[in-house]
Amino acid sequence: MPEYRLGDIIDDYCVRCKRIMNHAVVSVMNNEPAKVRCRTCHSDHDYRHEQAPPPKNDPRKQALFNEVLKKVDPETEPAASAAEGEEGTESAQAEAPKAKAKGKGRK
Repeated sequence: MPEYRLGDIIDDYCVRCKRIMNHAVVSVMNNEPAKVRCRTCHSDHDYRHEQAPPPKNDPRKQALFNEVLKKVDPETEPAASAAEGEEGTESAQAEAPKAKAKGKGRK
């Protein structure tokens, strides 16, 4: 394990850029970087060991969405694949009547 010094350039995940970018070491604790500064956007943050934060999945949101889908069309399963969902929306759009535009038209 290399010995880090202030000002050393290392790769880390930037919370503002949302990418792995070059960072300068700002503070060191126990021979490991504690804080780093992004060399692209100049934001300071804790050293993240080049790991992005886990994605934010909310199971309650998906459950509520499936419940709404069941109320709208109880015959259709809410867990349909994306390919089937795309085909269904195209045919539904083709069958839907076009609404007339409200307002005054110019002649």
